[in-house]
Amino acid sequence: MKIRIEKLTIKHAPLVFEWVVDLLRELGEEGEELGSLKTRKVLRDWRDHHDHFHVFAAKDNRGRMIGILTLAESFAIYSNGSYGIINEMLTSPDYRSAGVGAKLVEAAKQFGKKRGWARIDVTAPESRRWKRSRQFYEKQGFTFTGQKLRILL
Repeated sequence: MKIRIEKLTIKHAPLVFEWVVDLLRELGEEGEELGSLKTRKVLRDWRDHHDHFHVFAAKDNRGRMIGILTLAESFAIYSNGSYGIINEMLTSPDYRSAGVGAKLVEAAKQFGKKRGWARIDVTAPESRRWKRSRQFYEKQGFTFTGQKLRILL
């Protein structure tokens, strides 16, 4: 199977939202903080940050979407400036272990290199349930650096 990666834009927002909500459902309690998606606010913020928020879709031979990855640009001195963060990634269950996720991550890496980033970060849930996800990212070259903390506002 040939996997094609396509960069999506805000005009694809309904499809992107559908995939991210599916990801949050799959995450279960780790994804519960969203509540209901505030589409108007998210669209407004996406427009305001269009140069710092990027979406990549994996498509199969027939052009059907089989995976998604969202990538945000951030800034920190410890990273020598701008860097990327993979915030959401989901592969259709029928295509897991078929190279879809690896192709999405590779697209993110190439995009980051073109932007001059020195790194891309990702958070993989800690629980045993998500051990496979963490192993996937490690296989793509990511190294575990510890848990991320947050506060909801």
